[in-house]
Amino acid sequence: MNPNLHAPLIDDELDVLAEMVPLSGLHIIELGCGAAALARALLARHPQCEVTGLEVDERQHAKNLATPQAGLRFIAAGAQSVPCADASFDLALMLKSLHHVPIDLMAQALGEVARVLRLGGHLYVSEPVYDGPLNDLIRLFNDEGTVRAAAQSALDAALLTGAWAQVTQRHFDMPVRFADFADFERRMMRPTFADLQVDDVKLAEVHAAFESRVAVHGTDFTRPMRVRLLRRR
Repeated sequence: MNPNLHAPLIDDELDVLAEMVPLSGLHIIELGCGAAALARALLARHPQCEVTGLEVDERQHAKNLATPQAGLRFIAAGAQSVPCADASFDLALMLKSLHHVPIDLMAQALGEVARVLRLGGHLYVSEPVYDGPLNDLIRLFNDEGTVRAAAQSALDAALLTGAWAQVTQRHFDMPVRFADFADFERRMMRPTFADLQVDDVKLAEVHAAFESRVAVHGTDFTRPMRVRLLRRR
C-alpha cells in the first residue's frame, strides 16, 4: 500500500520541520543545500538560528556566496566529509539530498552527521518517494529507484549502529508546478549538479509524455515525500 495515498498536501516543508523540531536558537547544518531556500526561509522566521550550508555543486555554491544572508554561511563540501568540528550542531538537514550521495559513501555520510551533531541533536531527512506521475516522467531520463531505496536502507543501517534513535516519520505530498515543458526541461532535465545526457530522441520522448499528461491533468504535479527524524544518542 502506498503510504502517501491519503497524505496531506504541504506547500511549505518548513511547516513540517517546525512541527517536529523546536527551531529557536539552533545551530543547524544543511548537507546538500542547493539554493538553500528552506534555510533562508527558516532564518527569516528564526533569525536567532545559525545555518551552515554544504554544497558540492560549484556553480550553485558560487550563486549562494553571491547572495549572502545574516546567519547563513556556505561551505563547498560533501556530506561524506564535513569540514566542521565534532558536536558543533543541534540539527542537521538533508532535504532530497541523501540519495545524491554515492551509495558506497552513504554510511560514511551519516557517520559524519553523527559526528558533528551534539548528543540529543536531530537529523531531519526528507526524501522523495519513488511513486506518482511526476516520478513516472522523471524516470524516463533519470531513474532514481535504486539510489532512493539505498538512502532508506542507509538510514535503517545507521539506526542499527546505536548512534541514532528514530523519533518519528511522516508522509506528505508537495505541489510542483511548471509553466510549460521548457520550464520542466530546465528544472528537471538540465540541473547544474549533473549531466543527465539527454539527447534529442529522449527529449522528444519526455516532451510527448509531459504534454500527454498535461492535456488531461494540467501542469500541476505533486511529489510524494517521506520524512524521517532521528535523534543522536
